[in-house]
Amino acid sequence: MQRWRGLESVPPGWGRSVVTVGVFDGVHRGHRQLIERAVQRGIERALPVVVVTFDPHPTELVRPGTHPARLSTLDRRAELVAACGADVFCVIPFTPELLRMPPDEFVHSVLVDRLHAAVVVVGSNFTFGYRAEGDVRELERLGGRFGFTSEALELISDHEVTFSSTYIRSCIDAGAVAAAAAALGRWHRIDGVVVHGHKRGRDLGFPTANIACPPYTAIPADGVYAGWFRIGDRRLPAAISVGSNPTFSGRVRTVEAYVLDVDEDFYGHEVGVEFVERLRGQETYDGLEPLIAQMRLDVERTRELLDAEPKPAD
Repeated sequence: MQRWRGLESVPPGWGRSVVTVGVFDGVHRGHRQLIERAVQRGIERALPVVVVTFDPHPTELVRPGTHPARLSTLDRRAELVAACGADVFCVIPFTPELLRMPPDEFVHSVLVDRLHAAVVVVGSNFTFGYRAEGDVRELERLGGRFGFTSEALELISDHEVTFSSTYIRSCIDAGAVAAAAAALGRWHRIDGVVVHGHKRGRDLGFPTANIACPPYTAIPADGVYAGWFRIGDRRLPAAISVGSNPTFSGRVRTVEAYVLDVDEDFYGHEVGVEFVERLRGQETYDGLEPLIAQMRLDVERTRELLDAEPKPAD
């Protein structure tokens, strides 16, 4: 899959294509439905499929300082989009100029003049242009004017809950990682670099990998989780702690993973952590003995859960 940064990256002589547009944060089940429909239309018409996203999140320019928690990095998003069968992942910088662009100019400049869209696939709640004045009806009207067709798909829901990035963020924020997985179609994952911590875990007999995450990462509520530690092509069972270590009067929120049955130095490596189930909330213990006893219970519970090889809903 090709990766473009900005419309100036479109190769000379680029022909017609099938395009789907959105932020696609998390590439959840609803997003995959859009991308897979675009891929289907691309196969039918023998055209390449372009997935268009934006960086930073548009909300950051519309309401500065309110950037939503990020469900996936751009690199991870590209991996997930590629798995859906798209040909191009195009990241358009979301600038003040783009923010002020009227709907018809956005369609002409982005979809028609640069990407030569033959088909545009979006969600039924899609809006575009200055002050989100464009909607799916306007997109259809402009398609008739500029020579492309458009499709608007209804959002996926389950038991009256619509699967959206906003809903998934709320689940993660509450520590309901299993509910988030049902909407994502896979475990929620954070990516980052393993950095040096206080080494308290090693002193307690549970050496942990301290993961430094990019800004705005959607980190689950404080507590202890069973999950998977991803490094390279390996997936290792892990008990994951999120919080500020109140037993040691900590104030900085951290994500630490104790990888079961593995004694390796992960410092400096890019890793991923997938959250399967929340075991308990963050607690303060009166001394080390009860803390160590609880950590042993957490590890055994993690082992039991992961030995069953649970899979998120698809």
